[in-house]
Amino acid sequence: MRTACFAKFSVVMATLALCAAANAASVSVPTRPELKSTAALVLDGGTGEVIYEQQPGLVTPIASITKLMTALVVLDAQQPLDETIEITPDDRWTGKGAFSHLPIGQKLSRADLLRLALMASENRASHTLARNYAGGTPAFIRAMNAKARSLGMTQTKFEDPSGLSNNNVSSARDLAKLVTAASKQPVIREYSTLRAYDVTLGKRRFTFRNTNLLIGRPDWEINVQKTGFTNDAGECLVMQTTIEDRPVTMVFLDSFGKLTRTADARRMRKWMVAQPPHKVPEMAAGGVGLAKK
Repeated sequence: MRTACFAKFSVVMATLALCAAANAASVSVPTRPELKSTAALVLDGGTGEVIYEQQPGLVTPIASITKLMTALVVLDAQQPLDETIEITPDDRWTGKGAFSHLPIGQKLSRADLLRLALMASENRASHTLARNYAGGTPAFIRAMNAKARSLGMTQTKFEDPSGLSNNNVSSARDLAKLVTAASKQPVIREYSTLRAYDVTLGKRRFTFRNTNLLIGRPDWEINVQKTGFTNDAGECLVMQTTIEDRPVTMVFLDSFGKLTRTADARRMRKWMVAQPPHKVPEMAAGGVGLAKK
């Protein structure tokens, strides 16, 4: 009798252990990350394999993500980075986002303007770079759109060099191509990942800081990045990072709240690390076709 009871008890305990293990697995390894961004795309940076996607073809304003294309056009033109350029009244933006730390009459090198555009998202720096392109701003915008076509960015259109215009639109799928192109440029990799940069403005030294809160964090290895925000674009973030020795391209568009875009990056990394390596690509379809939040 005692032996039979012990046997039944053992079976019950084994069953409970199996259930607990199954529940723990379902909690620790979700079928997909719970992202707050409306659109997202995560790719293997080496192979281009889709790791996760969520409305990757949704066309939406991209705000200052634009500045990665601005940097590519400047570098393609091979204009001297050490050339000094003066900021003029023509570099003012009269719509939303018109504020700038760069005063009219200030003189900066093209390299410094590019640094401030990429790491601190300085809009006036972008307009100054475009105005000093051969043919001026109109020619610069044409070059931006031509570059987008050459990269296969078929859902992308640029109207200004900073991203303040809501007519600067793209998709997560297109922006992954832009990130890949930018990652091949050492100057963009260096400038976009600076944690801070000091510039003399007038008679005082001013410290510009990176708009990406993940830059400088010891638990993140970021190769290239850009943030963006307007009311219409929402909070945006694109970057190429390394996760467990694997290059990964991340695009997050139209999230809400200042911290949400970086929180989505953390959620994505946590989800990837929790998956068995051979399972990650198979999970990609989990985000396809989600409705706009």
